[in-house]
Amino acid sequence: MTENSSTLPAFDGLWNHGDPAGTESKFRELLPRARQSGNASYAAELLTQIARTQGLQQKYSEALATLDDVDASLEPNMRVPKVRSLLERGRVLNSSGKAIESVPLFTEALRHATDYGLENYAVDAAHMLGIVTKAEESLKWHEEAVRLAEAARDDKARRWLGPLYNNTGWTYFDMGRYADALRLFERDVEFRKKNGTNVQIGIARWSTAKVLRYLGRVEESLHRQMELLDDPDRKGNAAEGYTHEEVGECLLLLQRPEEASTHFARAWELLRDDPWLKQDEPARLHRLMTLGKRQSAP
Repeated sequence: MTENSSTLPAFDGLWNHGDPAGTESKFRELLPRARQSGNASYAAELLTQIARTQGLQQKYSEALATLDDVDASLEPNMRVPKVRSLLERGRVLNSSGKAIESVPLFTEALRHATDYGLENYAVDAAHMLGIVTKAEESLKWHEEAVRLAEAARDDKARRWLGPLYNNTGWTYFDMGRYADALRLFERDVEFRKKNGTNVQIGIARWSTAKVLRYLGRVEESLHRQMELLDDPDRKGNAAEGYTHEEVGECLLLLQRPEEASTHFARAWELLRDDPWLKQDEPARLHRLMTLGKRQSAP
């Protein structure tokens, strides 16, 4: 019996970005039902998210092959799957070190989303353009994404404001505009307190504390990071690792190297197997190992 497509779940609610492999399994369990329902648009859109889970697992070739299948199935009326396919292809290229090649895809996604009145995906595309471009160009796109989100009537589009405050803050940070970065991170904290989870609030608080260190407010930064170490959501995971790293950096600046070493050692223990740090920041991992007085991984 063919399933009525109206009974299919809103699969975006199944996402767990901290567990892309588990999310892929959930999506694949749903895929046969989607295909049997006869709702080709739903099935194509679901496949774009399977591709995203593959990209997050660094299975880039598989992700691109999945998106090729999506594009082969698209019909002129499939507006949302088309935009989401462009977005996910761009994300895969960016994650695999091909940021420049992703720019035309995000630009096209933004154009189509704007033409189709898809506010949520227009904000997504502008935010990704902010990520894959540099300096003033990046800032321009982040500010455009904030403008789109603040003007949107779609609640999903407005929920982008937290990530956008965070990303725009890091753009200012990378430009050395630390006071501007602090202003955005503080806005993110307030937004997350009203709309986010404890994990999201913790990320915003960590970002605020880090930029305080760069502003020379080291004691204040250290105090805030130490408070975060008591957060139960930042125990035994990468978040704890990043917090110990910042505590160590603060203690080094305060001329307390022995205390710092303990925190660097714990940071290295928690972060040494992180695939993104291994790919993008091996020198950072080596620094943690060295300052933590570890000679090599056991």
